[in-house]
Amino acid sequence: MNGIQALQSALETTKGYVGWYVGDFSDADLLVRPVANANHAAWQIGNIIVGDIFLVQAEIPDANFPELPAGFMKQHGKEGSTDDDASHFMSKAEYLKLFDAVRGATIAALLKLSDADLDRPCSEKMKAFAPNFGKLFQACSDHTLMHLGQVSCIRRKLGKPVLF
Repeated sequence: MNGIQALQSALETTKGYVGWYVGDFSDADLLVRPVANANHAAWQIGNIIVGDIFLVQAEIPDANFPELPAGFMKQHGKEGSTDDDASHFMSKAEYLKLFDAVRGATIAALLKLSDADLDRPCSEKMKAFAPNFGKLFQACSDHTLMHLGQVSCIRRKLGKPVLF
């Protein structure tokens, strides 16, 4: 396995985890906060989607991501994190479909690179966060896991089965 394949595997695995973690959630469950001031799963999944696009397009501006619904980035950024209005969020099926398309575009951008490209330095804007392209794509996978840790707490609050 080379570096591209390892990153692809991490991105595909964490993509599967998103569906697994919320697979038994209702649309209403997506809006449950585990504790006051914590984010609900709808916002978490939306932020993962936004994160892939933000990270990859910062360094690969021509990466071919699907168009997001109007206001999506703002709603799933800091400004929307306190919003509990269900009408401002999508259904579970819509989130998972959009995430699948966005993560597919992230992987497609990765697969256009060579292993040597993974060592290419990122721009000054991203350098502190991801010094090179390999770390940039790893950050997409890590960002997913970080948010899923928070979704795990929601699962516990809802009395859902422990997954592992």
